[in-house]
Amino acid sequence: MGIVIRKLDSTESGFKSKLSAVLAFEAGEDEAIDRAAAGILADVKTRGDAAVLEYTNRFDRLTATDVAALEIGQDELRQALAGLPSARRDALQTAADRVRAYHARQKQECGSDGFLYTEADGTVLGQKVTPLDRVGIYVPGGKAAYPSSVLMNAIPAKVAGVQEVIMVVPTPGGVKNELVLAAAAIAGVDRVFTIGGAQAVGALAYGTDTIPQVDKIVGPGNAYVAAAKRRVFGTVGIDMIAGPSEILVICDGSTDPDWIAMDLFSQAEHDELAQSILLCPDADYIAKVEASINKQLDAMPRKDVIRTSLTDRGALIKVRDMDEACEIANMIAAEHLEISAEEPQQWADKIRHAGAMFLGRFSSESLGDYCAGPNHVLPTSRTARFSSPLGVYDFQKRSSIIQVSEAGAQTLGRVAAELAYGEGLQAHARSAEYRLK
Repeated sequence: MGIVIRKLDSTESGFKSKLSAVLAFEAGEDEAIDRAAAGILADVKTRGDAAVLEYTNRFDRLTATDVAALEIGQDELRQALAGLPSARRDALQTAADRVRAYHARQKQECGSDGFLYTEADGTVLGQKVTPLDRVGIYVPGGKAAYPSSVLMNAIPAKVAGVQEVIMVVPTPGGVKNELVLAAAAIAGVDRVFTIGGAQAVGALAYGTDTIPQVDKIVGPGNAYVAAAKRRVFGTVGIDMIAGPSEILVICDGSTDPDWIAMDLFSQAEHDELAQSILLCPDADYIAKVEASINKQLDAMPRKDVIRTSLTDRGALIKVRDMDEACEIANMIAAEHLEISAEEPQQWADKIRHAGAMFLGRFSSESLGDYCAGPNHVLPTSRTARFSSPLGVYDFQKRSSIIQVSEAGAQTLGRVAAELAYGEGLQAHARSAEYRLK
């Protein structure tokens, strides 16, 4: 059975409203989920380890007697790594090396060393950059086990200089994913606890007798994890609340249509709410991609998920030209943007909003997911308009440095006092005036 995928034309009347309907996604925070997460968080905050143990045993069908028994030691992580088939171990190591090298360069280029400068009167101003002390990374378990997420979340934290990385990963039925544990060993994760859900978020956010409180929680999870992360923000930092995965492909018609069809599949197979869109000025080429979609679908193990995703949220869009494709891409602000064209850079120069850009026909989005080097934790649901990929900078904070000289205090003191009196804050004004000669 083929796919009936939505086809749009930018020259047709009502195109913008039709496109908006395709893009529309309401996270629709389920009140029942939010209430459940709130209750679990409150319980963990009050009862600590006892609550974490109770929920973990209940939801993951375990029989642990204490939370300490849910920690995986470094020896077990190293054994998991050593036990992998050599080809998979080498692939994991290569991916980790590339992710580490990229983020080391990112740290160097993003001003992570801070700065100081001295004004003429001797006043020193600047900024000090310091890493977070402790970070928690949430890694999905059960059916969705992603070792790549371990690398992408833990490695930039370590490159940033975070002293301790605590990983939580649920193990429903006690089943551990050896590749996830091996990734934790390679990434340098310090401690691993086999807990998940809102109770894991609560344990990391508030701390318990066994699980230390962290400064920030990063990593993807289910709806309960997302609801819990929203609620603990402010007590700790969070990375983002991720929506369904997205791919937007701009193609000039020069790429093998089978490649583009599979690129669209690569996001559609994530889940039924994932979104895959093609923008192309060539109607004949779009027809070839559609034919390839239907030709290749039945060979996909996750064909039912792909079919639902492409039918409900996918689109093949005919545009006037590549310039218009770039305009539409900026409006969509996709998580992943492939520019599959003869000269991709000229079109990339026109892009302002995208989580990650994949330039040229050989840059499949899947390479970015695993081993290209840049982070695969990206803004979704049009948040690329104001958000960035996860990076070293997410695991650092900046402190302003102000060292005013005696001469500087004479000038700045008068300015500050004048403004403070204007705001009716006399103590502020007098504090500045005390330093005046």
